[in-house]
Amino acid sequence: MALGRAPFRPPHCPNPACGFHRDPRGWRFKRAGFYTRRARPRRIQRYRCLRCHRAFSSQTFSPTYWLRRPELQTPIYEGLMACAGFRQLARGLGCSPSTVQTHAARLGRHALLFLQAHLPSRVTEPLVIDGFESFEHSQYYPFHANLAVGAESHFLYAFSDAELRRKGRMTPFQKAKRARLEARFGRPDPRAIEHSVAALVRMLAAAGEDLEIRSDEHRAYPRALRRIEGVSIRHRVTSSKAARTTGNPLFPVNRMDLLLRHGGANHKRETIAFSKRRQSAMERVALFSVWVNFQKSRSEKRRDATPAQVLGLVDHRLSTREILGRRLFPTRVPLPEPWERYYESRIPTRARRCSVPRSRRYAA
Repeated sequence: MALGRAPFRPPHCPNPACGFHRDPRGWRFKRAGFYTRRARPRRIQRYRCLRCHRAFSSQTFSPTYWLRRPELQTPIYEGLMACAGFRQLARGLGCSPSTVQTHAARLGRHALLFLQAHLPSRVTEPLVIDGFESFEHSQYYPFHANLAVGAESHFLYAFSDAELRRKGRMTPFQKAKRARLEARFGRPDPRAIEHSVAALVRMLAAAGEDLEIRSDEHRAYPRALRRIEGVSIRHRVTSSKAARTTGNPLFPVNRMDLLLRHGGANHKRETIAFSKRRQSAMERVALFSVWVNFQKSRSEKRRDATPAQVLGLVDHRLSTREILGRRLFPTRVPLPEPWERYYESRIPTRARRCSVPRSRRYAA
């Protein structure tokens, strides 16, 4: 006789104020009826915690909690990883672009928690860092997504953002417009890259451990590394003009930059799908990190192991269903400071004064 699926059992109390939220040992609950909904499964089991008496349901532990179109979550995740824009996805799925945007933000928050929950306890390989340049709102607002990639595993360990000032060749009209925008909205911190890279390395540096960092000759990197205390850091520099072959010490991060631009519609050259807010761009970087670490082979031709398999974090290539199988709670997976700001939507866009932080509610 074929065995059916095991009945769902709540893993812990979803109430952050309950003593059984973080440690469910000895936790007791009871069934408390059902409710019906339009989406499948239509009948949802309710429960009640016998400690704090908070009512919840099996849907409380799903990443689609509080979503009106839960069936869209998987196709939106896979579409974003296939370089589709919000409006393209909305046309294909028969929904509004704002619905896709809502799902993308929810997926980005889930990706941050998933990454943090599955990071190795310590870094045992050299790290290669670089700044992937894109822009938000318009080309007058560039930014860096600073990436830290394992030199041997090609695992994308961490990322952070740095707001930049527009540079390079500009016409007199463009210079004048930049001056007007800076007078109105302010000028980015000239040491933003230094602060961002320091925060990036702090996320991975354990006190007292040795760490090897490889980078190009960007002048902000040595200043950033000097800010890290309690860790012995060996900084190895390679010219950014060196051929970007597999023999280049910076190849892992150069490859990651290439994949990020190739797989994200918002990072294409001369695109209309560019990110309107840096907050949204970093949420999509989090999604990309999950995909490239746990689902993509290191080599497309050989179809070999994923970076997470190389590090021994998982024993097989994860499916989308496995990644989106269970809701993660920020109260159970503490995030480092840069990622906590992304989770709380606290990344402002200068030209959009209406950007407000996301209020923490019972849902993710």
